[in-house]
Amino acid sequence: MGWFGRGKNKDKKKDKAKAAQTPAPEQSEVKEAPAAEPAQAAAVPELELQAAEPPVSEKAPEPGTLEPAKEKKPGFFQKIRDGLNKTRQSISEKVNSVIQSFTKIDEDFFEELEEALILSDIGVPTTQKIISDLREYVKKNKVSDPEDIKGALREILSESMSADPLKLPGPTVLLIVGVNGVGKTTAIGKLAHYFQQQGKSVMLSAADTFRAAAAEQLGIWGERNGVRVIRYAEGADPAAVVYDSIDAAKHAGTDVLLIDTAGRLHNKKNLMNELDKINRVIDKEGGEFHRETWLVIDATTGQNAISQAEIFNQTVPLTGIVLTKLDGTAKGGIVCAVKEMTGVPVRFIGVGEGIDDLQPFDAESFAAAVIE
Repeated sequence: MGWFGRGKNKDKKKDKAKAAQTPAPEQSEVKEAPAAEPAQAAAVPELELQAAEPPVSEKAPEPGTLEPAKEKKPGFFQKIRDGLNKTRQSISEKVNSVIQSFTKIDEDFFEELEEALILSDIGVPTTQKIISDLREYVKKNKVSDPEDIKGALREILSESMSADPLKLPGPTVLLIVGVNGVGKTTAIGKLAHYFQQQGKSVMLSAADTFRAAAAEQLGIWGERNGVRVIRYAEGADPAAVVYDSIDAAKHAGTDVLLIDTAGRLHNKKNLMNELDKINRVIDKEGGEFHRETWLVIDATTGQNAISQAEIFNQTVPLTGIVLTKLDGTAKGGIVCAVKEMTGVPVRFIGVGEGIDDLQPFDAESFAAAVIE
């Protein structure tokens, strides 16, 4: 049965029959939730998700805070910058063109800058707020040279995207949702790798039972990361898979349970009702777990990401957004709009195809990368 669920290795030679009786280690596929253990499991210590030891000049993160794993290492900013190349060109070229076309800051300058930001997929409401804040900055600091507003623009962008650091105060169930084709399963595989790099135990739940290839794909990611995958046959009840996955995570003392779900159009009521059922199972059975629900969005969809987030948020209250495929689009300005418009923070961004290219989102680094 492949990597998952290997049975005993039986040697055909009689003189090695005795050695062949030794069973191979238990593998990761689970078709039924494990039986309850008679003794109460020991309390799982509070998670402390943080980056590698910071330099002496840096303040260590608070316990339970998830920090960008790469941020303190040389080349982190360059990786983000390179991954946002198309977005950087789109936003920076438009902004710089406006700045270079004016010798003073006046009403025409603000109008041209507003248009440039809107055309960069930052969105009308978000752009209007940015321009309003920039007007206030210019007035307060008596700025007259257009070149002098770049620093303020970066800071305003950063503040519009910033959020409280992600904290996982204990064992966590992380439900991943989204429409078809946005890269949910791949994002889960990369998130599993990230949490493992943080020293946490991970389990995967294949609750996308509508598409046979989904469980197989998640199984491949489980094999690659060396983590246990709970999966059943195609057509099984997704809520039942989630129920058994939570039970298995409890008994294993798992730090992070990542749940994959079927891609569904955000305007299909029956599929959204199925997601609501899964959410209720987590509420009932996972009471001792910290809850996170993240929406995966393809950044190439631009402003459509806003409507996706708003509708999903009505069914399963979202706590975070993962933006994939930012390296392949000039529409990365949506990062600036999604937090402002939905109130849901961006937690991770995809800036490449590699397993390490799903990066914890840092608003300051993003703003610095796209405004040059």
